This record gives sequence, structure tokens and C-alpha cells, in this order.
Amino acid sequence: MALSNQLKTLGTIGLLCAGAFFASASQADSGFSIEAPGLPLTAFATSDAVNVEIIGPSSASIERTTLRLNGHNVTPALHLGGTAGSMTGTVSGFQPGSNTLELFRSGPWHDRVAQLVVERATTPMVACQLLLTTGLANLIAAGISADSVITAANLNLAGETTAAGVPLPEHCQVTGTLEPRVGIPNNRAYGTKFELRLPTQWNGRFFFQGQGGTGGSVVAATGQTQLPTGQSPPLAAGWAVVSFDGGHEGGDVMFGLDPKAKTDFAYHSMDIATVAAKSLIHTYYGRLPDRSYFVGCSNGGRQGMMFSQMFPEYYDGIINGDATYRLSVSYVDAAWGLQDLTSIAPPDANGNPILSEALSDPDLQLLANDILAVCDAKDGVLDGMVLNTSACRFEDYHPSRLQCHGAKDSTCLSAAQVGALEKLLEGARNSKGQQLYDTWPWDPGMGTAQWRSWKLGTSLTPVPNAIKASFCNTSVGYLYLTPPDPTFACLNMNFDTDPARLAQNSWLDADNPDLTPFRSHGGKILWYHGTADPSTPFTEIIRYLRNMTAVTTHNERATADFARAFFVPGMNHCSGGAGLDNFDPLTPLVNWVENSVAPERIIVQGTNFPGRTRPLCAYPNSAHYTGNGSIEDASNFICQRSDTNDDQEGEESRERGDRGGDD
Repeated sequence: MALSNQLKTLGTIGLLCAGAFFASASQADSGFSIEAPGLPLTAFATSDAVNVEIIGPSSASIERTTLRLNGHNVTPALHLGGTAGSMTGTVSGFQPGSNTLELFRSGPWHDRVAQLVVERATTPMVACQLLLTTGLANLIAAGISADSVITAANLNLAGETTAAGVPLPEHCQVTGTLEPRVGIPNNRAYGTKFELRLPTQWNGRFFFQGQGGTGGSVVAATGQTQLPTGQSPPLAAGWAVVSFDGGHEGGDVMFGLDPKAKTDFAYHSMDIATVAAKSLIHTYYGRLPDRSYFVGCSNGGRQGMMFSQMFPEYYDGIINGDATYRLSVSYVDAAWGLQDLTSIAPPDANGNPILSEALSDPDLQLLANDILAVCDAKDGVLDGMVLNTSACRFEDYHPSRLQCHGAKDSTCLSAAQVGALEKLLEGARNSKGQQLYDTWPWDPGMGTAQWRSWKLGTSLTPVPNAIKASFCNTSVGYLYLTPPDPTFACLNMNFDTDPARLAQNSWLDADNPDLTPFRSHGGKILWYHGTADPSTPFTEIIRYLRNMTAVTTHNERATADFARAFFVPGMNHCSGGAGLDNFDPLTPLVNWVENSVAPERIIVQGTNFPGRTRPLCAYPNSAHYTGNGSIEDASNFICQRSDTNDDQEGEESRERGDRGGDD
């Protein structure tokens, strides 16, 4: 059972603490904005006053505006800025907690043109070690089982610990176990273990750090591990961060034999970890978070989608990266790919197929280069990247271009390889030809080491080490078959009968399209997904957006008001690939949640193309070169909709009848 009612009873207590400020830039109406120069959007400052700049389309228009802080006119604190159309000044009067700056044009007060949320930092009301006793008592009072334990509460001084090479500020590190018990098999120890880190200078926000794979361990709660590569740990910017283990310890999936552990993995451990973290935050600071955010990639993306569907009031903003949200169907497709590639794999001396050699590295690079040759220019520029995420469907590219006309050599693919690739990317089907899963895109990221790791592996023995094979041959038998069958082998999956067996456990998926309660709560969701993700195709996110729109909003524009997807060209699963993979989705999400500025584009960079930047565009838009300026600069690319490709995707979807996993 969700514990949202217990959360609501905690209340909010005013603070008498010294503090700092959070500040950001916002723009609620074209041409007007409020900025706090030098202060990151997701952090805070250490002064009791903030330098503020308001910007308008002209000096005349900005001089006719009124700036209000929490309803009070603070315009007299401003003076004309150094550039036309701006005014600057130091604004005082912020209170502990959340503060709102609003900019109004001359005329009716409802004509607000920009907003900026400023968070005055909170300091603790109790000592860190008191969370061992008082914190535990309040946690239990919030509805967590009485046998739960707080195992440690230690204060880490500033600079004593680091994350991603960044020194961390002073913070209280709390660990514990919720609902400890023993279960099956073999009296295995269970319980939701968690770590919560609470900075002494808190920016008023709560960050739930999701987890990849099938969980089984508590990762340091600093925040950056579930964000895209290269991001600074949110803890360093004053966030309170929690991480958890998913309700079980260990990397195996035998927990699937225990019904409660299976439910914990699906959603329950997420529920109680949230309630416990917010209760401890309330105890430590004397108030609940002003805003709560969830960030996860892979299974963490599934967890984020599950939160929006099952616990719609827990989080104000959710980031779902490369979400593996339909595992019960994804494993059907994994078995399809395993059987397909194994069928063309060369045998060893004993006649056993070697999966990793079905396609060599030169074969994959040949394919990637050919995809570039066909699809690269569809975004307006030849730059070694396919920015138009819809430009490499089966109608645009086919590997038969590379089929050998004679003996197989390094310049071509065999007929068997071409057929296997076509079958692989068309997705799983039953004997009637009905689609069981979504199609996969042709993308130059197929030539990367990560794509090989997921689909083919590197093992030169008959026992494959491909990630898809490993997950499929373990997770299906333990988690997705009822009763469990640990001996199940995906090479033996029957595509006419077994998908229905896996569908009995589709309750572990996060595929409910009705997000009405989350939308009514005011929540925002931001998806990002690599176009060369070898775990889950980005078309799966398009599928969910389409279904969710049909049920929740009935209108694409209304969906974009609270849910947007950004597809990352060439990126593999959560990171890596043939494109750019260093970008920050958290800052635009915070700006969207707190300042009502919906993200249109997110700037990405990466090591594959040093010095290059590109815009990631909100779907269905993609980046296109304007034809002017350096192709290394994102400012010379616009986000525009490719109606031809979008219509094509819609037609493909209608033709499939959205059968994915339902047949």
C-alpha cells in the first residue's frame, strides 16, 4: 500500500535558521526573463541577498515592468543594466524555504511574463546522530514497519568525501533497513536497504537516485550515478539524496522466488524508501522538501515511470533515461535476437555456435559507416552524426546494400548476416507474422563496443556473455514465469505460446498509460533515450507517449505541457555510443517544474567530437543545420519537425496496431 497519507500528516514547520539562497533563470513569456547571474539553477548562494537581472525585448518594455518577491514590490531595488532591455539590482527579503520572484508587464496583475523560484537554504534542527533514535521513531510513526532499523547516522565534514572527483559538502550520512525479514530461498535475508545524505546547507529539494539492472546493492547517494555522463553530484549543490537496493541484496535474481521480494523489486521498495527518506528529512530540517525529483536510467527509468503511474503525488519532476519499462515483452525480443544471431553464428570444433562471431567488429563498423552514408545528410549537414532520429527506418535504409555478390570479405556482409540483421531490427514476431515488440532503428551506434556487449558479447566459447543473453536466461525463469522455472533457456522460447506466459507478470512493467493523477498533481516528466540503445529501442518511448496521449490528454500539445522526450543521436544505453552523450537534463527539468519553462532543447557534447555541441530537441522535433555558421556550434542548428518521418512513424504504428506484447 502507498504511504502517501502518512506523508501528508508530517506537515511543514517554519525555520529560524541562517541560510543561503537558490537562484536560477526563468522565462515564462517570449522576450522576458528573470536571472540571477552566476548562480546555478539547481544550487544556491551563500548570501542573504541575491543579485537579480530582469530582461525584456526593449528598454522601454522592461522599464514598464514590476518585479515582486513573494507578492511584495521590489522594483525599487533595480536600476538600468549595462545592456539594452535589462535592469539589475540586489534584492533582499527572502524567507527560509521557497521564494518566488514574479515579473509583471504594465497592466492587469495577472499579466505575468516571467517567474524565478529562489530557495533560501535550510540548516538542520537536530544533530545528525539523533536520527538514530528520534529519526527512527518518526519514520515508524509515518507508517514504516516497526522492525525497521537505522544502522548509522554520521556527519561527514566538508571535503572528507568525494563523488566523481568533486569534494562533497558537510552532510549527514544515514543508512538503514526497512522491513527486514528472512525469506526464500534458504532463509535469505531481505529488506529495503537505503542510504540518505543530508547536506548541512540544504537547497530544499529531494533527489531519489534510481538504480539499474535488477538492483541488489546500495550505491552511494550522491546523485550523479543515474544522470548522464559528466554531471556533477547533486549532493554537492545542496540536494538531499537517497539511494536504495530494490528490496534485496546480491546480483542474482533468485529473489524472484520470493513473492514479497518480487513485489518489492516492482514497486514497494520504491514506495517505502520515499516515505522513509521524506520522514527523515522532516526530522532533520523541520520541514518537508519544497520539491521532490526522481532520476533514473535503465531500470531506473522504469522506476521513474512506475512512480508517475502508481505514486503520482510523490514527485514533482521525473527523469526517465533509456527506460526498460516493458521487461516482460523486452525479454521476448531478447530471445528473438538471441535465436536469430545464434542461427548464423559460426560453430566451434564441436559444432556449437559462437554467438560473438555472428558479426565481427569490422562487419559492424562496415554497417555503421554505410548507415552514415545513407542517413547522415538528412539533417542538413554531413557531420558524422544522424540527428534526425526518424531518418533511418526500413524505408530509408536496408543492409542488402552491403550483401556480397561473391565470397564474403571485409567489404561486404553475407546473405545470412543481412537476413539476420533485418530480422533482428524488425523485432520479435509470432508464427503468423504478428509484431510482438517494437522495431529497432538503423543507427551508426550499432558499430560500437557497447552494442556488441549487449547483443553479441565477446565470449569465444559456446556459453555467450552477451548482456541480453545473460539477462534473458536468468530473469525470465525467476521473475517472469509463473510458477518460476530457473531452467528456462531463451534459445528455446516459443514465440506463439511463451509471450502469454511472460505477460502474466506484466505487473512488474510500468506500462499504464493513464497519467491523469500525476498530471493533475502538476508533475513533469522528461524522457531521454539513446537512438542506438541496444537494450531498449527509442521507439518504445514513442509508443508509450502515443498510448499515454490517447488515454490521458487526447492531444499532443496537451501532452507536451507535462511530458517530453529527448532522443540522443548515436547514444547507446544511458551513455557511450557513436554520438554525443554529455548533457544535463536536471537543470531544464527544475526550470520546468519550478519556473514553468518547458524545455525545447538541451545542449549535448561529448568525447567523440571534441568541441562540438548539438541541441537535443523535444520530440517530434529533431536538430537541423540552418546552413549558416560552424557545424560544431549548436547555435547554428534549429529544432524542427520532420512531418514526413513523423507521419511515417504513425503509419508504421497503425499498421502494427500497437500489438507490442498484446498478442
